[in-house]
Amino acid sequence: MDDWEKNIVCAGKCEHCDSLLDPKQKRILSVYDHKVICMVCKKIEEQKSDYEDVSKAMIADCIKKTDRPYGNPGGFCFHHFCPYKC
Repeated sequence: MDDWEKNIVCAGKCEHCDSLLDPKQKRILSVYDHKVICMVCKKIEEQKSDYEDVSKAMIADCIKKTDRPYGNPGGFCFHHFCPYKC
């Protein structure tokens, strides 16, 4: 997780569907695999029956690894729930 910012900040494509992401387009991290995904894929992810459980587990693991609350805008966890642009 040391270099997460440089890996996600301006990703050029969704890592789930391979659609191109314009720098002004919102993107977000998957709670399942921490990859950069488009908002369409995020909506699909949110419909999965285990999404709530996976989200809670991801938050707990993320807080443990980073020592930051998931609501901290400067933290890795935050970008799993709040979209961002380049």
